[in-house]
Amino acid sequence: MDSKPCTYSLAVKTSHVLPPDTNTHGTLFGGKLMAHIDDVGAIAAARHARKPVVTASTDSVDFLAPVKEGDTVCVEAFVTWTHNTSMEVFVKAVTEDLQTGDRKVCTTAFMTFVAVDEDGRPSTVPSVYPVTDQEKNLHKSAPSRAEQRKARRKHSKEVASTFGTDFPWNRGL
Repeated sequence: MDSKPCTYSLAVKTSHVLPPDTNTHGTLFGGKLMAHIDDVGAIAAARHARKPVVTASTDSVDFLAPVKEGDTVCVEAFVTWTHNTSMEVFVKAVTEDLQTGDRKVCTTAFMTFVAVDEDGRPSTVPSVYPVTDQEKNLHKSAPSRAEQRKARRKHSKEVASTFGTDFPWNRGL
């Protein structure tokens, strides 16, 4: 497989924030923005792999500025790092006030996607290489984030095992 530049996977989606997308504060529901982030991130990962992908993790979704009704939100994503079958994707969302032109980065996130074959099993992906200084910084720091992800996943499995599948009212509480 040939290595690909980060920009090969770039995916961008701009959406108008309408009243049904907002909460009682007149700002975009966080879950709605997270759905946009997952969608655009998956497109970037599939574009890189040229295979179906599944979301493996979301490291963090940091909401930095509100997205108001009537504004737009532009979500951009690209693959920053790969490891055998997985891809780290950086996602940035920018809100724009269409009346003033004021733009702000409203959200950033790192996600991991895994390419799958026709049987749903993990499938190898091409490596990725950075070109710009920003891409190089993200690429260089990716192994550290991967280690943090691995530790967090282990902890999540331990918590899941502790709590199991029963609800509290099924345990005689």
